[in-house]
Amino acid sequence: MTITPPALSVFETLESEVRSYCRGWPAVFDRAQGARLTDEDGHSYLDFFAGAGSLNYGHNNPVLKRALIDYIERDGITHGLDMATTAKRAFLETFQNVILRPRDLPYKVMFPGPTGTNAVESALKLARKVKGRESVVSFTNAFHGMSLGSLAVTGNAFKRAGAGIPLVHGTPMPFDNYFDGQVPDFLWFERLLEDQGSGLNKPAAVIVETVQGEGGINVARAEWLRALQELCHRQDMLLIVDDIQMGCGRTGGFFSFEEAGITPDIVTLSKSISGYGLPMSLCLFKPELDIWEPGEHNGTFRGNNPAFVTAAAALQAYWADGQMEKQTVARGEQIEQTLLAICAEESTASFRGRGLVWGMEFEDPARASAVCARAFELGLLLETSGPQSEVVKLLPPLTITPEELDEGLRTLARCVRETA
Repeated sequence: MTITPPALSVFETLESEVRSYCRGWPAVFDRAQGARLTDEDGHSYLDFFAGAGSLNYGHNNPVLKRALIDYIERDGITHGLDMATTAKRAFLETFQNVILRPRDLPYKVMFPGPTGTNAVESALKLARKVKGRESVVSFTNAFHGMSLGSLAVTGNAFKRAGAGIPLVHGTPMPFDNYFDGQVPDFLWFERLLEDQGSGLNKPAAVIVETVQGEGGINVARAEWLRALQELCHRQDMLLIVDDIQMGCGRTGGFFSFEEAGITPDIVTLSKSISGYGLPMSLCLFKPELDIWEPGEHNGTFRGNNPAFVTAAAALQAYWADGQMEKQTVARGEQIEQTLLAICAEESTASFRGRGLVWGMEFEDPARASAVCARAFELGLLLETSGPQSEVVKLLPPLTITPEELDEGLRTLARCVRETA
């Protein structure tokens, strides 16, 4: 299939130059179901992007769609600020019974606003309020959002530059394997903490992604995460895990930190927590940290009741019996075997990942973009990640069938060959 880019007149003449995804995928999309999108000309695309991880259960998932339609048809509350509603109660009860209690997690739940960066901002604010300190440590190649507080703990120079002002109170430290195993974990970090002449202000918290998505699919080892938690406890710092893209089952378990056996002080969730692509985010924290005054952190759109409805339906449908985690691990093994075969033939590429998030890194950064461009021509949606866009990122829906996954992986292999 060869796709001819459409005339995008109104998008080019009226929409801001800040638009990005549409430049790599010059199509006008019209419908979507499961792991496929269809443009207005009838071309079908297999989706290995999944709304940047906000569509873990696919497009227009029929179970979630039915719950949403039923709720709308009975005139259920749409906008509710932080008022108590039946939809919010159903979500909270389901989240507690299906997710928190089985994992023995004690968290309180906060609805900070509709997006991931809202959740991160609330986590940073709470950590500073609890500890009475300003500094927060983040890691090289981290990405935590596009608002000012989140950008201050984000590593990407291009995104940071968009702030237009100095980004303060954030200190970067080396992520796992940043020095290719040649430096002991946290040697630099702990030395700075203990040296009164280091110039490092005592941090309130450390924020980390267990798998850095935008940073290039950099996977932290379980032992590194455990050592980080121990360091935070020794040094009286809170541990924040940003699970916005890697949570909700993306790496296997519902939370990406489960494999490491840690219990973060604060966790941020967004993207696929609503299950249907509706804006929703959560900030979870241990009860003793809940020192907010009423209304001290709020936002008009933190009560998206249709998102509560689809979120509860997703938890009931996919997380009550443990099968989703097993399926994701199996699909991940399918991807791993294919990438192993591709990289055996392509000496300039390497791969890494967990569950259903994988990255293929090329020595020539331009190659990754070329692979994604060719994939679009062949009807497969892929994006790049990493500081130089050197990584082809695989992020298919968790509900993708083995046949669809195989189809996409065969297309990927073809693209790698054809761009050599």
